[in-house]
Amino acid sequence: MRNATLRQLKVFEAVARHRSFSRAAEELHLTQPAVSTQVRKLEDHAGLPLFEQLGKKIHLTPAGAQMLQSSREIIQKFKEAEEAMAQYKGVSGGQLNVSVISAGDYFFPRLLVEFAQRHPGVTLNFGVCNREELLAQLDANQTDLAVMVRPPLDADMVAEPFAPHPYVIVAAPTHPLAGKKRIPAARVAKEPFVVREKGSDTWNSMQEAFGERIGDVNVGMEIKSTETIKQAVMAGMGVSFLSAHTISRELQARSMVVLDVVGFPLMLNWYVVHRHTKRLPPVAQAFKAFLLADGASLVERALEGPKRR
Repeated sequence: MRNATLRQLKVFEAVARHRSFSRAAEELHLTQPAVSTQVRKLEDHAGLPLFEQLGKKIHLTPAGAQMLQSSREIIQKFKEAEEAMAQYKGVSGGQLNVSVISAGDYFFPRLLVEFAQRHPGVTLNFGVCNREELLAQLDANQTDLAVMVRPPLDADMVAEPFAPHPYVIVAAPTHPLAGKKRIPAARVAKEPFVVREKGSDTWNSMQEAFGERIGDVNVGMEIKSTETIKQAVMAGMGVSFLSAHTISRELQARSMVVLDVVGFPLMLNWYVVHRHTKRLPPVAQAFKAFLLADGASLVERALEGPKRR
């Protein structure tokens, strides 16, 4: 094992965590053959197979389970060393590791640019994923900060709100309910809904909005991409429940409308989240303070910006 590399251990850990070479490749921004090569090299160093395939699924061998435990311990030690060195670099020389749920990628890059302009020399490491993936990153210490709508109810997590986040029901301008006033939620639930996947922040928020009536919602299609959902709605395939922060351009272009449904919008908040025991490097501490102080106004400005142009 003396010739094994940290890169090989990280690739192996990602494959083991996802139980999938393709999902690990997507997370690491590598090709699937590159991931397979790294795992194969690690198996060569170990002299033992680390995975076995049963049907279409891969599983850890006993040796692989031990390697996973050791790999995570080694990766964690390197992470701690990086964080310790970051303490000496301060904010300007540090790397900000932050991930956000997919609804945030409509405005979050502008917040990062603003922060970087205030702190020249900061390196940005920014990821976008769904809620389950975000929680997995926090659990595996793969990100310093996470930005989401529904923080985990976990004593090990610190979650602080920094900006409001409304959710609305949208439709094509030609939809029969467009322009109607005070539409009962029970009425709109009968329309075919194009929804985000179960486990996403948007789906969980939709469950909260409809409460006990969630089972009455006519789910016609489940799609993982918000952009694809918007295209489906604009094409007249149904209505949808979406973050208001994801549809500002479509509303300005009048290619989509917000339905006036009783009980909507659902008003939630954006939260910045990290592990309670996490020793945040200076750059992460500074970014958290930046969000708490200016996040709300910057989110509003980012979403209203196109109106002024």
